[in-house]
Amino acid sequence: MTGATRTTTPRPARTRSWWGWGWADAHPDDAECVAMGALLPGTLARPLPVPRTADLRIGRPAVEAPRSLARTVTDDPAVRAAHAMGKAYRDVVRALRGRPGRIPDLVAHPADDREVADLLEWAGEHGVAVVPFGGGSSVSGGVEYRGDAHRAVLSLDLTAMDRVLEVDAAGRAARIQAGALGPALEDQLRPHGLTLRHFPQSFEFSTLGGWLATRAGGHYATGRTHIDDFVQSLRVVTPAGAGTSWRLPASGAGPSPDRLFLGSEGALGVITEAWMRVQERPRHKASAAVSFTSFEAALEAVRTIAGSDLAPANCRLLDAGEAALAGASRDGSAVLVLGFESSGSPVEARLAQAVDLARAHGGREDGSRDGVSRDGGSGIGGPGNGGGRDGGPGAGAVDAWRSAFLRMPYLRDGLARMGAIAETFETAATWDRVPVLIDAVRTEVGAAALKATGHPATVNCRLTHVYPDGAAPYFTVLAAGRPGDEVAVWDHLKEVAGEVLHRHRATITHHHAVGRDHRPGYDRQRPDPFALALRAAKGALDPHGILNPGVLID
Repeated sequence: MTGATRTTTPRPARTRSWWGWGWADAHPDDAECVAMGALLPGTLARPLPVPRTADLRIGRPAVEAPRSLARTVTDDPAVRAAHAMGKAYRDVVRALRGRPGRIPDLVAHPADDREVADLLEWAGEHGVAVVPFGGGSSVSGGVEYRGDAHRAVLSLDLTAMDRVLEVDAAGRAARIQAGALGPALEDQLRPHGLTLRHFPQSFEFSTLGGWLATRAGGHYATGRTHIDDFVQSLRVVTPAGAGTSWRLPASGAGPSPDRLFLGSEGALGVITEAWMRVQERPRHKASAAVSFTSFEAALEAVRTIAGSDLAPANCRLLDAGEAALAGASRDGSAVLVLGFESSGSPVEARLAQAVDLARAHGGREDGSRDGVSRDGGSGIGGPGNGGGRDGGPGAGAVDAWRSAFLRMPYLRDGLARMGAIAETFETAATWDRVPVLIDAVRTEVGAAALKATGHPATVNCRLTHVYPDGAAPYFTVLAAGRPGDEVAVWDHLKEVAGEVLHRHRATITHHHAVGRDHRPGYDRQRPDPFALALRAAKGALDPHGILNPGVLID
């Protein structure tokens, strides 16, 4: 076991967008926004202006931090505004309209567990709500305060706690602070030849603690798909005290203490560090694209592949609309993107077997395959290492999907500036329910959008994660909004979608957490005795009710 030396790759100085996704300099310009809006009849003629924090009404804080905590706390208006919301469509629109909701009174950047505990103690004594904040990429209302039950709000930003503290190379594990953003985490593991291999779409802008607190799903489609699968031990600071679970490869000793805090979204305690299972960086990668004229046949192909022992790293099925949106298909075909990777042996044979299974269900491989056998590293770009080097259309489809995957959140924000509805939601269900569920969502959400806006909507679907017993459909909704009333329209569409999911016994969220937006669906999904136990845990660990009020339980 060795202490890790923090080694980071120098990165160009860039500014995060306070109101929208990602980097401020990566958003579409006005001309691109207008061009996108022209594809959706009923949108605005000109884009809404990019909002400025200087134009917001930000009052003085309702409280002052004690002198002992002053160095960790700021009341800077711009910093407070950047911590007021997450990055959901409704958050972006509220910022564009100058209505970001309640802005936190203070923002804290603790450097260690002691400072976290001191902040919680002070907040409990003074009735201050504490909203844990990682990268701020929540798309379910998980990092904002709603209501007026507390005299003040403190945003607890953990990104100053961003170190890999220890690496156990023999045991394939690392002790990592919760505030480490994805790139910093991987930069510190890279000198050891290791990777966490967890790459959500928000990788650049989210933290380990955020992944743990929301039970985040990663980029990979099979095997270890959720952050839960990598957890060896957690350290959590609560108003009732701090504790660390034992570091074990496995245990049958009663209910798992880690499971209590995974997915708790900061409502029960603040995760400050974790021992995480890591692995060697992949050296062998290969990918291919397979097209289908029938989406139903493609679903059967994916079910067969998921039930095999091939375990593809990527097995992402795009329906015709989603494939066209990503530039992966222009002939109305559905496209299956397949990818394999390994640290120890070539993967081309496994890819060939998966392609054969897809062909048996009517699939057609689109051109040449893309593969590499070298230390290609690991990254959000996922399996396959580029593509298009040989000019094959199959590699081109993989590349097109990968580029669209990374660019889509920025385009969503551009469409929001045009007054359009542009958002996603995801779920999971068993295979026997998946086909009818997808049809119901397309039909009912599409009809609701038409009724609400007077314009037809596009409702696309892709499968992001697949399992032997089911799959995770992920839906994209594009429609003209009602200018000035976009949030209400989207809330209505989310409500319609939630009803469809509940009726088909599909989860309210597969990997985007409950937050405040999914509370109604979560309340209906969980068993009553579990809700009783969760309420008791909340009362015991957070007796003053200050931790992320309104999340998971009241």
